[in-house]
Amino acid sequence: MTPIRVSEAARFLGVSDDTVRRWLENGTLHGSKDQQGRMVVDGVELAALAKKQSQLPDDPTGIGSSARNRMVGLVTNIVMDRVMAQVEMQCGPFRVVSLMSSEAVRDLGLELGSVATAVVKSTNVIIEVPAKGKTA
Repeated sequence: MTPIRVSEAARFLGVSDDTVRRWLENGTLHGSKDQQGRMVVDGVELAALAKKQSQLPDDPTGIGSSARNRMVGLVTNIVMDRVMAQVEMQCGPFRVVSLMSSEAVRDLGLELGSVATAVVKSTNVIIEVPAKGKTA
């Protein structure tokens, strides 16, 4: 079991500490006490709940794709010069930044507040964990 404290669980789920405590009280989550007497939840159970509760907006493109990492969001910033552009999106709690040609920005009609889908198709996804003895 990977024990995760209530405050960390709340941060991972994007809810308040009180919400996690209510879920512990009503049985949505199951908790136990750690060696310091603090309430913790099992990381596996928390991951299952996070997956169950995750709901991104429907992809407005309606196209088929082999890419499984598709995040619908809003364009929040565009920095553009004559040739290149940096487009920033907010997809749920995630900030996604893409570099593309300025021509692509114009062709796609991207502007602040536009709804768009960020697609990530890569074998180079880096996963990191906290240093031993440290928590997130």
